[in-house]
Amino acid sequence: MKIMNYRDVKAEEVTEEGAVGATIRWLIAQDDGAPNFSMRHFEIAPGGSTPKHQHDWEHEVFILNGEGAVFRMGEDVPIRKGDFVFIPPGEEHQFKNTSDSDLALICLIPNP
Repeated sequence: MKIMNYRDVKAEEVTEEGAVGATIRWLIAQDDGAPNFSMRHFEIAPGGSTPKHQHDWEHEVFILNGEGAVFRMGEDVPIRKGDFVFIPPGEEHQFKNTSDSDLALICLIPNP
């Protein structure tokens, strides 16, 4: 069993092309013995974003704090604290912070 505070996990800069002002913390991953899913915590600074991308696996996302938009099917859809997002495999997506405070979210993905 792993019990920690997310602040005790090192925040790493998201370095993929197109990412601006975004950090990731790998809260639970295969290295922790999780066979099926990884849990990640993202923080996106005001005006920042994750890269626009798509892949063969799904995402489940819960917005913890802040306001922003998620790029979906050619348009930006507003999101805010308490919202959740399901991104099916193959759908292009991007998270953007459109507010004056940090946008924080939890993102679950299947392990490879």
